[in-house]
Amino acid sequence: MAQSPDDPMFVIPRLYAIIDPAQGNGRSPVGMATALLAAGVRLLQLRDKHASSRDLYASARLVTECVHQAGGIFIVNDRADVALAVQADGVHLGQDDLPADSGRTIVGTGKIVGYSTHNLEQLREADRSTADYIAFGPIFSTASKANPDATVGLAGLAEARRATRKPLVAIGGITLENAREVLDAGADSIAVIRGLVGATDIRRRAEEFLEKVSGKG
Repeated sequence: MAQSPDDPMFVIPRLYAIIDPAQGNGRSPVGMATALLAAGVRLLQLRDKHASSRDLYASARLVTECVHQAGGIFIVNDRADVALAVQADGVHLGQDDLPADSGRTIVGTGKIVGYSTHNLEQLREADRSTADYIAFGPIFSTASKANPDATVGLAGLAEARRATRKPLVAIGGITLENAREVLDAGADSIAVIRGLVGATDIRRRAEEFLEKVSGKG
């Protein structure tokens, strides 16, 4: 059972794995989740921009069971209704989705609400909301979005760190090579999509990321 964000001991894991079938080389969401969990990843998000509501629900329900059996935290991207329906641990919302407070109304208290921001104005607005954590970026150029926002760089990330006390998740173009410097610039967690689920061996790549963010790699 995942910790509630209301728990003062709640700490966001340093590696935030995002499962996206469009980036997974044909692997199923459950297959990707299983490999990530076997490596020790404990915070996973399902992101599927192309699935129908029915298909997203079906995938999210299976991944929820898989993640919860491993004692992990499972977040659904964009869809607060699906997160509620499958009893996920929370929802992650973007600038084109519901406001964070409206997402909170749907998923309820005791659930996690994350919110994506791409500049300091958006970040400060999210900081005033009930969002439990704020994602900020893209830090570096990324191929995971069709129309990415302008990169903010490590200097922008450092500014974001000074602008909020909420857990800060860095997004966009994060690799094994730059993961450590992203954390050093102020991120509490790094979100990775292609760098994880696009790897030939997802489990091994996840283990390498975990070693890197723990300071051992």
